[in-house]
Amino acid sequence: MRGERTEVGSRLKQAGLRSALSALLILAVALAGCGAKNDNGNAANGTENGAANGNATTAAGDNGGTASDADKLQEIKVVLDWTPNTNHTGLYVARDKGFFEQHGLKVDIIQPGEAGADTMIATGAADFGVSYQEGVTQARIQGVPLVSIAAVIQHNTSGFASPAEKNINSPKAFEGKTYGGWGSPAEPAVIDSLMQEDGGDAKKVKIVNIGDSDFFTATKKNIDFAWIYYGWDGIEAELRGEKINMVYLTDYSKKLDYYTPVLATNEKMIAEHKDTVEAFMAAASEGYRFAIDHPDEAADVLIKAVPDLNADLVRASQKWLSPQYQADAPRWGEQKLEVWTNYAGWMYDHKLLDKQLDAEKAFTNDFLPKKEN
Repeated sequence: MRGERTEVGSRLKQAGLRSALSALLILAVALAGCGAKNDNGNAANGTENGAANGNATTAAGDNGGTASDADKLQEIKVVLDWTPNTNHTGLYVARDKGFFEQHGLKVDIIQPGEAGADTMIATGAADFGVSYQEGVTQARIQGVPLVSIAAVIQHNTSGFASPAEKNINSPKAFEGKTYGGWGSPAEPAVIDSLMQEDGGDAKKVKIVNIGDSDFFTATKKNIDFAWIYYGWDGIEAELRGEKINMVYLTDYSKKLDYYTPVLATNEKMIAEHKDTVEAFMAAASEGYRFAIDHPDEAADVLIKAVPDLNADLVRASQKWLSPQYQADAPRWGEQKLEVWTNYAGWMYDHKLLDKQLDAEKAFTNDFLPKKEN
């Protein structure tokens, strides 16, 4: 992000498919054998260790401006998956427009440490956070009690991008080209899956690790295509006046239309602090609803909160992304069991999981506001 690396790269690194997998394995050992019964029926068999307690100070107070009123707010931490961007706008809106305070919460939005957001959520270093279906799936397979509580974006907006002059318009056109990635086993699996659908041969693709290089830097060197999210890097390409071709994952496989990113918490938070989860989701939903209805004003909130961001990119990205938050869902945040089972099945078939996911325990819609008319 912001010229450091693409959003999808950060997610793949944190999804447990690379170095973070060792952290999830350590967590699984530490959390094994403990139990926390989930009272909403969608995240049972949790753990007592490594989960947040909400850091409650006192009961939630009203939304006022005095020191005593502020003391009544329950303090919680929300960790991002990466550097701030338009995937996170609803959270900043909820904080800076006072929605969290109206629901009795004082929210500190933080960035992940070396361990990554998923580990912080699972251990209670953060009460809530931004994750992704990939990461939650891997975590649950390893016995780590993460639970997705809302889909930030309804459909997967990622794909393989390339400079237009390279004429890579389909997966078959990957043949003879060089892909720049981050060393995740998911990358060759996705490339192979798409190429099979298009009659291509993945063995004819050269895959190299580009480390921290972003899409624009890498493709000006020896890389032909890379994996990006259009809502950020694609929009940046537009602003730069650089024409690119996109091969979207969802055009070739329904199973790859997974939720990325999501908002997540852990099973103990759900079981023991249900009111806090409800308050957080009520405010977050208001924040994303505001970003859907008022993209320009929402972009200004993010720009003011994170002045280092490219303001033009934020505004353009927000305009493109705001309709994607809810898309065709009956309400923002809604998740489908089919989406979770499809992607987990795809991961299992491609040997990215060593067992099948119990998808019903990986997510819940229970904390979303009632469906909109």
